[in-house]
Amino acid sequence: GEYSITHQVMNFKDYGNNSSRTRTVVIGIRKDIEEIAPFELLPEKKKAPTMRKLIGNLPRLTTMGEISNNDIYHSFRPYDKRMYSWVVNLKEGESAFDNELPEHRPHKIVDGKIVENKRKNGDKYRKCLWDKIAPCVHTRNDILASQSTIHPEDPRVFSIRELMQFMGVPKSFRWVKDELNILNNLSHTDKTAFLKKNEINIRQCLGEAVPTPIFQAIAKKIIQCEQRSLFSVSKAKRLIDKENLDNINNLVSYIQTTKPDFVSASKIAELANSRRLDDAAFYTRQDLCYSLVEGLPTFKGKKQIRLLEPSVGVGNFLPSLFWKYKDIPKVQLDLLDISEDSIRILKQIIKLLNVPKNFEIRFINDDFLTRKFRKSYDVIIGNPPFGKANDKHSKLYKSQIKTKNLFGLFYEKALNLSKIVAFFSPKNILNAPEFEKLRGLLKDRAISLINDYGEKGFRGVKIETISIIVSSDTKPHTTTVNSYILNTKKTVNQSYIIDKRYPYWLIYRDEYFDQMANKLDLGMFRVFRDRTLTSKNMNKNGKVRVVKSRNIGESTIIERDEDLFINSPDESPVAKQYYNQDNILVAPNLSYYPRVGVLPKNSVVDGSAAILIPQSDRIIDLNKLSFFSSCEYFLFYRIARNYSTRSLNIDRLSVFFWALPQEEMDFQKMPETNRSRYLFASPSSFVFGDT
Repeated sequence: GEYSITHQVMNFKDYGNNSSRTRTVVIGIRKDIEEIAPFELLPEKKKAPTMRKLIGNLPRLTTMGEISNNDIYHSFRPYDKRMYSWVVNLKEGESAFDNELPEHRPHKIVDGKIVENKRKNGDKYRKCLWDKIAPCVHTRNDILASQSTIHPEDPRVFSIRELMQFMGVPKSFRWVKDELNILNNLSHTDKTAFLKKNEINIRQCLGEAVPTPIFQAIAKKIIQCEQRSLFSVSKAKRLIDKENLDNINNLVSYIQTTKPDFVSASKIAELANSRRLDDAAFYTRQDLCYSLVEGLPTFKGKKQIRLLEPSVGVGNFLPSLFWKYKDIPKVQLDLLDISEDSIRILKQIIKLLNVPKNFEIRFINDDFLTRKFRKSYDVIIGNPPFGKANDKHSKLYKSQIKTKNLFGLFYEKALNLSKIVAFFSPKNILNAPEFEKLRGLLKDRAISLINDYGEKGFRGVKIETISIIVSSDTKPHTTTVNSYILNTKKTVNQSYIIDKRYPYWLIYRDEYFDQMANKLDLGMFRVFRDRTLTSKNMNKNGKVRVVKSRNIGESTIIERDEDLFINSPDESPVAKQYYNQDNILVAPNLSYYPRVGVLPKNSVVDGSAAILIPQSDRIIDLNKLSFFSSCEYFLFYRIARNYSTRSLNIDRLSVFFWALPQEEMDFQKMPETNRSRYLFASPSSFVFGDT
């Protein structure tokens, strides 16, 4: 979970190296390395050389046991002499199975009679072709009977030197401690003894290996990334101040003249844009863009796809999209933004990238929510704005989910325009009552990926974010939850985290949560908050005490701490619903650490605490209230709140999880829980681990 991962199924001949078999190369980059996506380290594609170009200059070896005078590793490996006639007269590309005489075809002698071998693989006992790409080097490259092991002209298997040149192993590489010139000066007898001892081991090291140029290319990419002169956010802000880059003309001129790398240019432009427009535009890091794009379908076999980024900004998703769909014959990519300045800047920044020839890009300056689209898309992806919709949007865009949050409106429209939607969004989409109808639209689609960035998504911005990929193309099946805050990754049934028994999505649900939930009387309370009381109402000499969240201790006692008062409960219309009633519980509204207390008589509560009122059929055992401040409930509550750190309001949905045990609980029988991972958010009174 600590790494962003890419895996590339590579046929090495497409990357300039010889092999007839595909391999999978996996690259991982720590998630705290923000400006490098794993795909950036993959080697560039290039045409592989032919066998003639690789080994055509090496001396021919036609005598069994022959060793080149200048190279001990270029030798004719001996084999059963009766097999010599099988291959000696073959021309390149011909198979010993096609020889006319039975004794010249692969066989064995049984009771003095020839029993021919069965012809299985077409490349066994067959000479290779000079002007084709070299074959995969198999583990048993030492025998004629293996696949593609016979030289195009000579009646032998490839020498070690030839195999090394297939695999890109430099001549300077030493298989043993002795240098090549020392080995070459040995007598023929000593050379033969050396090969008898070491040859099979060397050949098996080369067999099924990855050509060294692949890793050399990756290493060069790593060096290039490390040598980038990347701008930190603070450095970018200083540059913006110094060069007045919040002026659009200055910014465009700066990009045109200095030609920074794409990552630095997009960071500077997006930070300058947020200053100029104050439109909540925050820099979307390359690693986060990759984490979303990597989860998109490959559309393998499709000749054309259509993509839309509806709030493109400065195009941070472009490198990842170019990488993801470089092999689709035609990609139509629409880049839309409501800001004319953003489109103008984007047109300059995109010149810093190598746009693949299969991409057809269209720039659109328009409002996504009010624009009328004639065609649908295969994918809509992006980081839509998180702010409130203005009056214009309310009048022109008729929302069915009844939200005024722009990202919610973007989601709703995108779901109607595209089979697949991949968006960043505030984390409270998982649980907030405001987005209940939006979750209803999403749950019937296949949710393949949820990335939880917590507060790590946008540096310096106090907002929790996630990203989600939903598809109407397939039926709901499994969902991968990738947590940046816990460094975990798991795949579960979608129905497990979107369970009708619970009021919202639970992306961290596990066995511990399930067993706790089965023992609790869930749905015990209803909740409301008294927001009518403000500091203007309060004084130090009134008759009615005002309880705040800070007064609620872990011992369930309402503590006294610089108490404030109001003159009468009538100052709060809400207070009449609970004033001087029995069994009214209060809990801190925004807190990592759940706890409750019984509201004292002649007291009211301000908006910092939630008021928990038992449902009509529930009887509250006040002796059990300390359970809410227990370690066990703390762990359960963290999962119930999706490990949120900010969206912690106790509302009509989340109050469902405030519950007491139905009977005495034996915590020793609960499943093992790795409590060490909760240390970052544990109350000081809790002791975790073995001590």
